[in-house]
Amino acid sequence: MKKLRVLVLVHETLVPPDSSDGYSMQEIDEWRTEYDVTTSLRAMGHEVRVLGMGDNLAELRSAITDWRPDVAFNLLEEFQGIVTYDQYVVAYLELMKLPYTGCNPRGMMISRDKALSKQVLSYHRIPTPRFVLLPRNRRYREPRRLAYPLFVKSATEDASLGISQASIVHDPQRLRERVEFIHDQTSSDALVEEYIEGREIYIGVVGNERLTTFPLWELDFGTLPEVMAGIATRKVKWDRKYQRKHGIGTGPARELPEGLAPRVAQIARRIYRALCLSGYARIDLRLRPDGSVFVLEANANPNLAQIEDLATSALSSGVGYDALLEQILRYGLSYQAAWRQA
Repeated sequence: MKKLRVLVLVHETLVPPDSSDGYSMQEIDEWRTEYDVTTSLRAMGHEVRVLGMGDNLAELRSAITDWRPDVAFNLLEEFQGIVTYDQYVVAYLELMKLPYTGCNPRGMMISRDKALSKQVLSYHRIPTPRFVLLPRNRRYREPRRLAYPLFVKSATEDASLGISQASIVHDPQRLRERVEFIHDQTSSDALVEEYIEGREIYIGVVGNERLTTFPLWELDFGTLPEVMAGIATRKVKWDRKYQRKHGIGTGPARELPEGLAPRVAQIARRIYRALCLSGYARIDLRLRPDGSVFVLEANANPNLAQIEDLATSALSSGVGYDALLEQILRYGLSYQAAWRQA
């Protein structure tokens, strides 16, 4: 690949330093993805400029018009403090006719709205847990057609925000309490779905028209007691001390039923296309003991840190970190946005 001018978009508080020397592991975890991506791109010979974004687009416009980058490497996870607003930054990049990495605005909008994405998956007959949406600021109505235990989470937030062991409820009283908690703590609608007991499986997908899937990856709950295992709480996903204490980690999914891996890969590609995704994504699934698979959600623009699931699963298939970033750049440069087709 020729050397590019790459404008890396990050949150204003996550602009990485030039070196990680002298920082604690906890401090590094805050900007690990941003650091891994920028240092690797520079090592690959690209000219990189990092833009920390807050609550306006003026600096982005200036960077595009003055520096004239070849591509924007999008690492934003929110804009103006709202997790669903990063899609508008990507839409702005399209208006500015600048190629970008990761998912397009339509795919981001559909996949971030968990209720909408589940409706789309149901239409395509892709198995997903039965659910209801309980909006904020409306009269509470207990769902009647769902079977306990139920799982309660935010309909829009990601990174396991608001998810704990209390997210699994077994009776109407606890259900109402948890729905109210989600409404109050995340300021979002609550998604209530039937809890699927089983193994937590992830699969990475990259591409635009032609799609590549990486090997199945599994979340290992380590030494957590059975009553606490089974859901990726915020502590399970992000608390390094907690992970070390209980031996929690992710790795290749082993001892799978015969024929499951290609079947899941096919399902993942169907999901990717049904939700209009592009660039790269991670699909989260549940594997029941009987071999049946249920889709939990699709994550557009998942974590790109070198130690996280997408990069490690890619590495297991022979795609190193630099090669993965190069693929993502290539998909961004070749994505056929509407302005290119006009």
